[in-house]
Amino acid sequence: QEYPWVVSASDDQTIRVWNWQSRTCISVLTGHNHYVMCAAFHAKEDLVVSASLDQTVRVWDIAGLRKKTVAPAEDVLRIPQMNTDLFGGGDAVVKYVLEGHDRGVNWAAFHPSLPLIVSGADDRQVKLWRMNDTKAWEVDTLRGHVNNVSCVMFHARQDVIVSNSEDRSIRVWDMSKRTGVQTFRREHDRFWILAAHPEVNLLAAGHDSGMIVFKLERERPAFATHGNQLYYVRDRYLRIYDFETKRDNPILSIRRSGGSGGGSSAPPRGMTYNPAENAILLSSDAEGGSYELFQLPRDAVASVSGKGTVTSAATVDAMSTDSRRGLGASAVFVARNRFAVFDRSSGQIFIKNLRNEVTKKVAPPCPSTDAIFYAGTGNLLCRAEDKVVLFDVQQRKTLAEMSTSNVKYVVWSTDMNYVALLSKHAIHVGDKRLRHLC
Repeated sequence: QEYPWVVSASDDQTIRVWNWQSRTCISVLTGHNHYVMCAAFHAKEDLVVSASLDQTVRVWDIAGLRKKTVAPAEDVLRIPQMNTDLFGGGDAVVKYVLEGHDRGVNWAAFHPSLPLIVSGADDRQVKLWRMNDTKAWEVDTLRGHVNNVSCVMFHARQDVIVSNSEDRSIRVWDMSKRTGVQTFRREHDRFWILAAHPEVNLLAAGHDSGMIVFKLERERPAFATHGNQLYYVRDRYLRIYDFETKRDNPILSIRRSGGSGGGSSAPPRGMTYNPAENAILLSSDAEGGSYELFQLPRDAVASVSGKGTVTSAATVDAMSTDSRRGLGASAVFVARNRFAVFDRSSGQIFIKNLRNEVTKKVAPPCPSTDAIFYAGTGNLLCRAEDKVVLFDVQQRKTLAEMSTSNVKYVVWSTDMNYVALLSKHAIHVGDKRLRHLC
Protein backbone atom coordinates (compact mmCIF):
# COMPACT_ATOMS: atom_id res chain seq x y z
CA GLN A 1 0.00 0.00 0.00
CA GLU A 2 3.03 2.28 -0.07
CA TYR A 3 2.84 2.67 -3.83
CA PRO A 4 0.16 4.38 -5.96
CA TRP A 5 -0.62 1.25 -7.94
CA VAL A 6 -3.79 -0.31 -9.31
CA VAL A 7 -4.08 -3.65 -11.08
CA SER A 8 -6.41 -4.48 -13.98
CA ALA A 9 -7.45 -7.68 -15.77
CA SER A 10 -8.46 -7.77 -19.42
CA ASP A 11 -9.95 -9.77 -22.26
CA ASP A 12 -6.61 -9.23 -24.04
CA GLN A 13 -5.34 -12.05 -21.75
CA THR A 14 -3.03 -9.75 -19.74
CA ILE A 15 -2.87 -8.24 -16.27
CA ARG A 16 -1.51 -4.71 -16.04
CA VAL A 17 -0.14 -2.75 -13.10
CA TRP A 18 -0.62 1.00 -13.33
CA ASN A 19 0.71 4.02 -11.49
CA TRP A 20 -2.39 6.13 -11.00
CA GLN A 21 -0.35 9.23 -10.16
CA SER A 22 1.71 9.28 -13.34
CA ARG A 23 -1.10 7.65 -15.38
CA THR A 24 1.34 5.09 -16.79
CA CYS A 25 1.39 1.32 -17.13
CA ILE A 26 4.40 0.04 -15.20
CA SER A 27 4.12 -3.69 -15.89
CA VAL A 28 2.27 -6.18 -18.08
CA LEU A 29 1.84 -9.74 -16.76
CA THR A 30 1.43 -12.27 -19.57
CA GLY A 31 0.82 -16.01 -19.38
CA HIS A 32 -2.93 -16.61 -19.37
CA ASN A 33 -4.29 -17.84 -22.71
CA HIS A 34 -7.92 -16.73 -22.33
CA TYR A 35 -9.80 -13.75 -20.91
CA VAL A 36 -8.49 -12.70 -17.47
CA MET A 37 -11.56 -12.19 -15.28
CA CYS A 38 -9.99 -10.63 -12.18
CA ALA A 39 -6.71 -9.65 -10.53
CA ALA A 40 -5.88 -8.41 -7.04
CA PHE A 41 -2.88 -7.41 -4.92
CA HIS A 42 -2.03 -9.24 -1.71
CA ALA A 43 -2.67 -7.05 1.35
CA LYS A 44 0.87 -7.45 2.74
CA GLU A 45 3.12 -9.39 0.37
CA ASP A 46 4.50 -8.64 -3.10
CA LEU A 47 1.96 -10.89 -4.81
CA VAL A 48 -0.87 -10.62 -7.31
CA VAL A 49 -3.55 -13.28 -7.86
CA SER A 50 -5.45 -13.62 -11.13
CA ALA A 51 -8.28 -15.82 -12.47
CA SER A 52 -8.89 -16.66 -16.11
CA LEU A 53 -11.25 -18.51 -18.39
CA ASP A 54 -8.24 -20.70 -19.26
CA GLN A 55 -9.34 -22.63 -16.09
CA THR A 56 -6.32 -21.54 -14.01
CA VAL A 57 -5.58 -19.28 -11.08
CA ARG A 58 -2.12 -17.71 -11.16
CA VAL A 59 -0.08 -16.13 -8.40
CA TRP A 60 2.49 -13.57 -9.55
CA ASP A 61 5.58 -12.40 -7.67
CA ILE A 62 5.98 -8.63 -8.14
CA ALA A 63 8.90 -8.15 -5.74
CA GLY A 64 11.09 -7.19 -8.69
CA LEU A 65 8.65 -4.50 -9.70
CA ARG A 66 8.61 -3.08 -6.20
CA LYS A 67 12.41 -2.96 -6.05
CA LYS A 68 12.59 -1.45 -9.50
CA THR A 69 10.14 1.31 -8.65
CA VAL A 70 12.03 2.98 -5.83
CA ALA A 71 9.80 6.07 -5.60
CA PRO A 72 6.79 7.35 -7.54
CA ALA A 73 8.70 10.50 -8.51
CA GLU A 74 11.24 8.44 -10.46
CA ASP A 75 8.62 6.83 -12.70
CA VAL A 76 9.01 9.43 -15.41
CA LEU A 77 12.78 8.89 -15.51
CA ARG A 78 12.28 5.14 -15.84
CA ILE A 79 9.85 5.11 -18.79
CA PRO A 80 12.44 4.30 -21.52
CA GLN A 81 13.86 1.43 -19.45
CA MET A 82 10.36 0.29 -18.50
CA ASN A 83 9.14 -0.04 -22.08
CA THR A 84 11.96 -2.44 -22.85
CA ASP A 85 10.99 -4.56 -19.86
CA LEU A 86 7.24 -4.78 -20.41
CA PHE A 87 7.27 -8.16 -22.09
CA GLY A 88 9.62 -10.34 -20.12
CA GLY A 89 11.75 -8.02 -18.06
CA GLY A 90 11.52 -10.09 -14.88
CA ASP A 91 9.87 -7.45 -12.74
CA ALA A 92 6.77 -9.69 -12.36
CA VAL A 93 6.96 -13.47 -12.72
CA VAL A 94 4.54 -16.36 -12.27
CA LYS A 95 5.06 -18.02 -8.91
CA TYR A 96 2.26 -20.62 -8.99
CA VAL A 97 -0.27 -21.91 -11.50
CA LEU A 98 -3.27 -23.44 -9.71
CA GLU A 99 -5.10 -26.04 -11.78
CA GLY A 100 -8.20 -27.88 -10.61
CA HIS A 101 -11.27 -26.13 -11.97
CA ASP A 102 -12.95 -27.86 -14.93
CA ARG A 103 -14.21 -24.66 -16.51
CA GLY A 104 -13.27 -20.99 -16.66
CA VAL A 105 -12.40 -19.29 -13.36
CA ASN A 106 -14.25 -16.04 -12.69
CA TRP A 107 -12.73 -14.89 -9.43
CA ALA A 108 -9.82 -15.46 -7.05
CA ALA A 109 -8.89 -13.70 -3.82
CA PHE A 110 -6.19 -13.81 -1.15
CA HIS A 111 -6.98 -14.30 2.53
CA PRO A 112 -6.12 -11.03 4.37
CA SER A 113 -3.71 -12.71 6.81
CA LEU A 114 -3.39 -16.47 6.15
CA PRO A 115 -1.57 -18.13 3.20
CA LEU A 116 -4.87 -19.05 1.54
CA ILE A 117 -6.57 -18.36 -1.78
CA VAL A 118 -10.21 -18.88 -2.70
CA SER A 119 -11.55 -19.17 -6.25
CA GLY A 120 -14.92 -19.53 -7.98
CA ALA A 121 -15.59 -20.83 -11.49
CA ASP A 122 -18.07 -21.82 -14.17
CA ASP A 123 -17.82 -25.42 -12.93
CA ARG A 124 -20.09 -24.19 -10.09
CA GLN A 125 -17.40 -24.87 -7.50
CA VAL A 126 -15.63 -22.76 -4.89
CA LYS A 127 -12.09 -23.99 -4.25
CA LEU A 128 -9.80 -23.31 -1.30
CA TRP A 129 -6.03 -23.28 -1.89
CA ARG A 130 -3.03 -23.03 0.42
CA MET A 131 0.45 -21.80 -0.44
CA ASN A 132 3.90 -21.63 1.11
CA ASP A 133 7.25 -20.30 -0.11
CA THR A 134 7.74 -23.06 -2.68
CA LYS A 135 4.36 -24.42 -3.75
CA ALA A 136 0.58 -24.04 -3.71
CA TRP A 137 -2.02 -26.79 -3.57
CA GLU A 138 -5.77 -27.39 -3.43
CA VAL A 139 -7.19 -27.86 0.08
CA ASP A 140 -10.88 -28.48 -0.54
CA THR A 141 -13.85 -27.89 -2.84
CA LEU A 142 -17.11 -26.29 -1.68
CA ARG A 143 -20.14 -27.50 -3.64
CA GLY A 144 -23.65 -26.11 -3.52
CA HIS A 145 -24.06 -23.49 -6.24
CA VAL A 146 -26.08 -24.71 -9.23
CA ASN A 147 -24.75 -22.23 -11.78
CA ASN A 148 -21.56 -20.31 -12.54
CA VAL A 149 -19.87 -18.87 -9.45
CA SER A 150 -19.38 -15.18 -10.17
CA CYS A 151 -17.40 -13.90 -7.19
CA VAL A 152 -15.94 -15.21 -3.93
CA MET A 153 -14.08 -13.70 -0.99
CA PHE A 154 -12.84 -14.29 2.55
CA HIS A 155 -14.59 -12.36 5.31
CA ALA A 156 -12.08 -10.06 7.02
CA ARG A 157 -13.27 -10.68 10.60
CA GLN A 158 -14.96 -14.08 10.56
CA ASP A 159 -13.75 -17.52 9.51
CA VAL A 160 -16.15 -17.70 6.60
CA ILE A 161 -16.08 -17.53 2.80
CA VAL A 162 -18.78 -15.59 0.95
CA SER A 163 -19.65 -16.42 -2.67
CA ASN A 164 -22.32 -15.43 -5.15
CA SER A 165 -23.49 -16.92 -8.39
CA GLU A 166 -25.61 -16.75 -11.49
CA ASP A 167 -27.91 -19.19 -9.64
CA ARG A 168 -29.29 -16.03 -7.92
CA SER A 169 -27.83 -16.88 -4.52
CA ILE A 170 -25.25 -15.63 -2.03
CA ARG A 171 -23.75 -18.41 0.06
CA VAL A 172 -21.73 -18.29 3.28
CA TRP A 173 -19.32 -21.16 3.99
CA ASP A 174 -17.69 -22.16 7.27
CA MET A 175 -13.93 -22.21 6.59
CA SER A 176 -13.06 -24.84 9.18
CA LYS A 177 -15.95 -27.23 8.49
CA ARG A 178 -15.98 -26.45 4.73
CA THR A 179 -19.77 -26.49 4.73
CA GLY A 180 -22.47 -24.03 3.76
CA VAL A 181 -23.98 -22.22 6.74
CA GLN A 182 -26.19 -19.56 5.16
CA THR A 183 -27.89 -18.91 1.81
CA PHE A 184 -29.63 -15.79 0.54
CA ARG A 185 -31.60 -15.93 -2.72
CA ARG A 186 -33.16 -13.43 -5.08
CA GLU A 187 -36.15 -14.43 -7.14
CA HIS A 188 -35.08 -13.17 -10.56
CA ASP A 189 -31.62 -11.56 -10.42
CA ARG A 190 -28.26 -13.21 -11.00
CA PHE A 191 -25.41 -12.07 -8.74
CA TRP A 192 -22.14 -10.88 -10.28
CA ILE A 193 -19.86 -9.15 -7.77
CA LEU A 194 -19.08 -8.87 -4.04
CA ALA A 195 -17.30 -6.21 -1.97
CA ALA A 196 -16.54 -5.81 1.73
CA HIS A 197 -16.29 -2.57 3.67
CA PRO A 198 -12.72 -2.24 5.04
CA GLU A 199 -13.78 -1.19 8.56
CA VAL A 200 -17.52 -1.74 9.11
CA ASN A 201 -19.40 -5.06 9.20
CA LEU A 202 -20.96 -4.52 5.77
CA LEU A 203 -20.91 -6.46 2.51
CA ALA A 204 -22.29 -5.43 -0.88
CA ALA A 205 -23.40 -7.61 -3.78
CA GLY A 206 -24.25 -6.53 -7.32
CA HIS A 207 -27.02 -8.24 -9.28
CA ASP A 208 -28.94 -7.79 -12.53
CA SER A 209 -31.22 -5.09 -11.12
CA GLY A 210 -28.79 -3.21 -8.90
CA MET A 211 -27.09 -3.97 -5.60
CA ILE A 212 -27.77 -4.89 -1.97
CA VAL A 213 -25.80 -3.97 1.17
CA PHE A 214 -26.05 -6.45 4.03
CA LYS A 215 -24.55 -7.82 7.25
CA LEU A 216 -23.86 -11.48 7.89
CA GLU A 217 -25.11 -11.20 11.46
CA ARG A 218 -26.70 -8.59 13.67
CA GLU A 219 -24.48 -6.40 15.85
CA ARG A 220 -27.04 -5.56 18.54
CA PRO A 221 -26.39 -7.90 21.48
CA ALA A 222 -29.09 -9.82 23.29
CA PHE A 223 -29.70 -8.02 26.61
CA ALA A 224 -31.96 -7.65 29.65
CA THR A 225 -32.00 -5.18 32.54
CA HIS A 226 -32.95 -5.58 36.19
CA GLY A 227 -32.43 -2.92 38.83
CA ASN A 228 -28.97 -1.44 38.34
CA GLN A 229 -27.68 -4.36 36.30
CA LEU A 230 -27.48 -4.85 32.55
CA TYR A 231 -27.17 -8.46 31.39
CA TYR A 232 -25.85 -8.84 27.84
CA VAL A 233 -23.94 -11.18 25.52
CA ARG A 234 -20.63 -10.18 23.98
CA ASP A 235 -18.39 -12.56 22.05
CA ARG A 236 -18.97 -15.88 23.80
CA TYR A 237 -19.74 -14.60 27.29
CA LEU A 238 -22.81 -13.58 29.23
CA ARG A 239 -21.77 -10.42 31.07
CA ILE A 240 -23.17 -8.13 33.77
CA TYR A 241 -22.63 -4.38 33.83
CA ASP A 242 -23.49 -2.43 36.99
CA PHE A 243 -24.65 1.12 36.29
CA GLU A 244 -23.53 2.37 39.72
CA THR A 245 -20.10 0.78 40.15
CA LYS A 246 -19.36 0.77 36.38
CA ARG A 247 -18.06 -2.78 36.76
CA ASP A 248 -18.38 -5.10 33.76
CA ASN A 249 -17.78 -8.82 34.40
CA PRO A 250 -18.16 -12.03 32.40
CA ILE A 251 -20.25 -14.49 34.41
CA LEU A 252 -20.91 -17.39 32.03
CA SER A 253 -19.30 -18.89 28.97
CA ILE A 254 -22.03 -19.53 26.40
CA ARG A 255 -19.85 -21.21 23.81
CA ARG A 256 -22.21 -23.70 22.22
CA SER A 257 -21.71 -26.64 19.92
CA GLY A 258 -24.22 -27.53 17.21
CA GLY A 259 -26.50 -30.49 17.74
CA SER A 260 -30.04 -31.69 18.00
CA GLY A 261 -30.44 -30.17 21.44
CA GLY A 262 -30.81 -26.71 19.98
CA GLY A 263 -27.30 -25.47 20.71
CA SER A 264 -25.61 -23.50 17.99
CA SER A 265 -22.75 -21.16 17.26
CA ALA A 266 -25.29 -18.53 16.11
CA PRO A 267 -25.36 -15.49 18.43
CA PRO A 268 -28.43 -15.24 20.67
CA ARG A 269 -31.12 -12.85 19.48
CA GLY A 270 -33.17 -12.35 22.62
CA MET A 271 -32.81 -12.60 26.39
CA THR A 272 -35.12 -12.61 29.41
CA TYR A 273 -34.01 -12.59 33.06
CA ASN A 274 -35.77 -14.25 35.99
CA PRO A 275 -34.67 -12.44 39.20
CA ALA A 276 -36.53 -14.83 41.50
CA GLU A 277 -34.56 -17.86 40.28
CA ASN A 278 -31.51 -15.90 39.03
CA ALA A 279 -31.91 -17.54 35.62
CA ILE A 280 -31.41 -16.37 32.05
CA LEU A 281 -33.19 -17.51 28.88
CA LEU A 282 -31.37 -16.95 25.58
CA SER A 283 -33.20 -17.25 22.26
CA SER A 284 -31.44 -17.84 18.94
CA ASP A 285 -32.41 -18.18 15.28
CA ALA A 286 -30.31 -21.34 14.97
CA GLU A 287 -32.02 -24.48 13.66
CA GLY A 288 -35.19 -22.55 12.90
CA GLY A 289 -35.34 -21.23 16.47
CA SER A 290 -33.77 -22.51 19.69
CA TYR A 291 -33.33 -21.47 23.31
CA GLU A 292 -30.99 -22.10 26.22
CA LEU A 293 -31.76 -21.81 29.93
CA PHE A 294 -28.88 -20.90 32.29
CA GLN A 295 -28.78 -20.80 36.09
CA LEU A 296 -26.48 -17.91 37.04
CA PRO A 297 -23.74 -18.28 39.70
CA ARG A 298 -24.91 -17.02 43.10
CA ASP A 299 -22.08 -14.53 43.44
CA ALA A 300 -22.44 -13.12 39.89
CA VAL A 301 -24.36 -9.98 40.89
CA ALA A 302 -22.14 -9.42 43.92
CA SER A 303 -19.04 -9.36 41.74
CA VAL A 304 -20.25 -6.30 39.81
CA SER A 305 -22.05 -4.52 42.67
CA GLY A 306 -18.77 -4.15 44.56
CA LYS A 307 -19.51 -6.85 47.16
CA GLY A 308 -17.59 -9.71 45.64
CA THR A 309 -14.49 -10.70 43.72
CA VAL A 310 -14.21 -9.58 40.10
CA THR A 311 -14.37 -12.65 37.85
CA SER A 312 -11.91 -13.05 34.99
CA ALA A 313 -12.72 -14.63 31.63
CA ALA A 314 -10.28 -17.46 32.41
CA THR A 315 -12.13 -18.23 35.65
CA VAL A 316 -15.46 -18.19 33.83
CA ASP A 317 -14.12 -20.60 31.20
CA ALA A 318 -13.17 -23.06 33.95
CA MET A 319 -16.63 -22.95 35.52
CA SER A 320 -19.40 -25.37 34.65
CA THR A 321 -21.84 -23.91 32.15
CA ASP A 322 -24.52 -26.58 32.10
CA SER A 323 -27.69 -25.43 30.43
CA ARG A 324 -31.05 -26.78 29.37
CA ARG A 325 -31.76 -26.46 25.66
CA GLY A 326 -34.61 -26.90 23.26
CA LEU A 327 -36.18 -25.81 20.00
CA GLY A 328 -38.62 -22.93 19.72
CA ALA A 329 -39.08 -19.69 17.80
CA SER A 330 -38.98 -17.62 21.04
CA ALA A 331 -38.81 -18.30 24.78
CA VAL A 332 -39.74 -15.98 27.69
CA PHE A 333 -40.44 -16.33 31.42
CA VAL A 334 -44.11 -16.14 32.44
CA ALA A 335 -43.82 -16.97 36.16
CA ARG A 336 -41.23 -17.56 38.89
CA ASN A 337 -40.62 -21.15 37.80
CA ARG A 338 -42.24 -21.30 34.38
CA PHE A 339 -41.32 -20.15 30.90
CA ALA A 340 -43.18 -20.19 27.60
CA VAL A 341 -41.80 -21.45 24.28
CA PHE A 342 -43.50 -20.90 20.94
CA ASP A 343 -43.20 -24.11 18.92
CA ARG A 344 -43.43 -23.12 15.28
CA SER A 345 -43.86 -26.66 13.94
CA SER A 346 -46.99 -27.36 15.99
CA GLY A 347 -48.16 -23.75 16.23
CA GLN A 348 -48.56 -24.11 20.01
CA ILE A 349 -47.20 -22.39 23.11
CA PHE A 350 -45.47 -24.83 25.48
CA ILE A 351 -45.29 -23.91 29.16
CA LYS A 352 -42.21 -25.49 30.76
CA ASN A 353 -40.70 -25.68 34.23
CA LEU A 354 -37.06 -24.94 35.04
CA ARG A 355 -36.18 -28.59 34.44
CA ASN A 356 -37.22 -27.96 30.81
CA GLU A 357 -40.25 -30.24 31.14
CA VAL A 358 -43.54 -29.40 29.41
CA THR A 359 -46.31 -28.75 31.97
CA LYS A 360 -48.97 -27.37 29.63
CA LYS A 361 -49.72 -26.75 25.96
CA VAL A 362 -51.71 -23.70 24.95
CA ALA A 363 -53.08 -22.70 21.54
CA PRO A 364 -52.09 -19.09 20.71
CA PRO A 365 -54.86 -16.50 20.30
CA CYS A 366 -54.29 -16.22 16.53
CA PRO A 367 -53.46 -19.04 14.08
CA SER A 368 -50.92 -16.73 12.40
CA THR A 369 -48.90 -16.17 15.61
CA ASP A 370 -45.18 -16.40 14.84
CA ALA A 371 -43.47 -14.98 17.98
CA ILE A 372 -44.11 -14.31 21.67
CA PHE A 373 -42.82 -11.58 24.01
CA TYR A 374 -42.83 -11.01 27.77
CA ALA A 375 -45.90 -9.16 29.10
CA GLY A 376 -45.73 -9.65 32.87
CA THR A 377 -46.55 -12.62 35.09
CA GLY A 378 -48.95 -15.02 33.40
CA ASN A 379 -49.24 -12.93 30.22
CA LEU A 380 -47.68 -12.92 26.78
CA LEU A 381 -47.64 -10.56 23.82
CA CYS A 382 -48.26 -12.66 20.72
CA ARG A 383 -47.18 -11.28 17.34
CA ALA A 384 -49.53 -12.13 14.46
CA GLU A 385 -49.33 -10.57 10.99
CA ASP A 386 -50.09 -6.86 11.45
CA LYS A 387 -50.96 -6.82 15.17
CA VAL A 388 -49.91 -7.90 18.65
CA VAL A 389 -52.27 -9.59 21.09
CA LEU A 390 -52.08 -9.48 24.89
CA PHE A 391 -52.80 -13.05 25.95
CA ASP A 392 -53.54 -14.49 29.41
CA VAL A 393 -51.86 -17.91 29.44
CA GLN A 394 -53.68 -19.16 32.57
CA GLN A 395 -57.19 -18.28 31.42
CA ARG A 396 -56.31 -18.82 27.76
CA LYS A 397 -58.04 -15.65 26.64
CA THR A 398 -57.25 -12.48 24.74
CA LEU A 399 -57.09 -9.37 26.92
CA ALA A 400 -56.32 -6.72 24.30
CA GLU A 401 -54.72 -6.14 20.92
CA MET A 402 -53.03 -3.37 18.96
CA SER A 403 -52.59 -2.98 15.21
CA THR A 404 -48.93 -2.53 14.33
CA SER A 405 -46.41 -3.57 11.71
CA ASN A 406 -44.03 -6.49 12.21
CA VAL A 407 -42.77 -6.01 15.80
CA LYS A 408 -39.15 -6.95 16.44
CA TYR A 409 -38.64 -5.78 20.03
CA VAL A 410 -40.88 -5.08 23.03
CA VAL A 411 -39.80 -2.78 25.89
CA TRP A 412 -41.87 -2.35 29.07
CA SER A 413 -41.62 0.51 31.54
CA THR A 414 -40.32 -0.39 35.01
CA ASP A 415 -43.83 -0.35 36.52
CA MET A 416 -45.25 -2.36 33.56
CA ASN A 417 -47.82 0.38 32.86
CA TYR A 418 -46.46 1.29 29.41
CA VAL A 419 -45.04 -0.65 26.50
CA ALA A 420 -43.05 0.31 23.40
CA LEU A 421 -43.38 -1.89 20.32
CA LEU A 422 -40.40 -1.51 18.00
CA SER A 423 -40.61 -2.50 14.34
CA LYS A 424 -38.15 -1.80 11.54
CA HIS A 425 -39.41 1.69 10.71
CA ALA A 426 -41.75 2.64 13.57
CA ILE A 427 -42.22 2.72 17.34
CA HIS A 428 -45.71 2.38 18.85
CA VAL A 429 -46.28 3.26 22.51
CA GLY A 430 -49.28 1.95 24.42
CA ASP A 431 -50.50 1.40 27.96
CA LYS A 432 -50.71 -1.96 29.73
CA ARG A 433 -54.04 -2.68 27.98
CA LEU A 434 -52.50 -1.88 24.57
CA ARG A 435 -54.41 1.37 24.19
CA HIS A 436 -52.45 3.28 21.56
CA LEU A 437 -50.81 6.43 22.99
CA CYS A 438 -48.44 7.45 20.17
